[in-house]
Amino acid sequence: MAMKLRRLSNALGAEICDIDISKPMSESTFGEIHRVFLDYGILLLRNQNVTREQHIEFSRRFGELDKHDSLPRDRHPDYPELLLVTNRPNPDGTPSESRYTGRQWHTDLSYTTTPALGSLLKCYNLPEVGGDTLFANMTMAYDALSGGMKKLIADLHGIHLSGTRKINTPEAGIARQAEVMKLNPPIAQPVVRVHPETGRKALYLGEKVKRFDGMTEDESKPLIDYLNKHATRPEFVYRHQWREHDILVWDNRCTLHQALGDFDETQLRHMERTTVMGTPSGRVVEAG
Repeated sequence: MAMKLRRLSNALGAEICDIDISKPMSESTFGEIHRVFLDYGILLLRNQNVTREQHIEFSRRFGELDKHDSLPRDRHPDYPELLLVTNRPNPDGTPSESRYTGRQWHTDLSYTTTPALGSLLKCYNLPEVGGDTLFANMTMAYDALSGGMKKLIADLHGIHLSGTRKINTPEAGIARQAEVMKLNPPIAQPVVRVHPETGRKALYLGEKVKRFDGMTEDESKPLIDYLNKHATRPEFVYRHQWREHDILVWDNRCTLHQALGDFDETQLRHMERTTVMGTPSGRVVEAG
């Protein structure tokens, strides 16, 4: 029997209805799930009241999981495969360092030489209102460019930076940026990437990209700004309104996403993410 799907938007995304990932799953059933993942870029799985072990086990069906060595402060203390995205204070009462995670348009781990294939984010706690996540279809955005623009950007490489998130204080931000830059030096990634499974071209940049390789920031900024603005036009975007026990699965190779900070930060927003490792891409460049 074919899976029951509900499209999430015209741009991308589909909900797979009536599925429980905690139950045994055949290879043929997972094959259908994977096909929907490739076709729609985002999968929504509602009402997944699963354990952390079950979250990790299901995620592994998509590929090898990252242990988040590039983000050691943000991973779960007992499960390195899980990255915390939370505003819950630390045990010593200090603010969570991941409370502002994802507030820029980005694709996961683009600032490493093994960018993420996919991410599986589970929602545990939500504020009363707000805290949505936006997603943009980068294949659709690429396809909508003119032939001249496609030719212009065909051989460009964007420099992806880690450590660009907002930190609790300016002083902490400077120290944290130095730490993450040491762990994750700047990486040059192609602005146009070919999806290794679908063969389709997609834009690959976001707000972690400040310049093109071989160009200054001033020279790069107008084109980077244009491409980011183009890629996040409303017709290419899906806005996800979370529910507790949602698991959202997205393909980092052809999407951008951004977590919105439009909620009362005294209210708890707690999520946990696994990251599926992708194919090697990019190269380390000197800062500057």
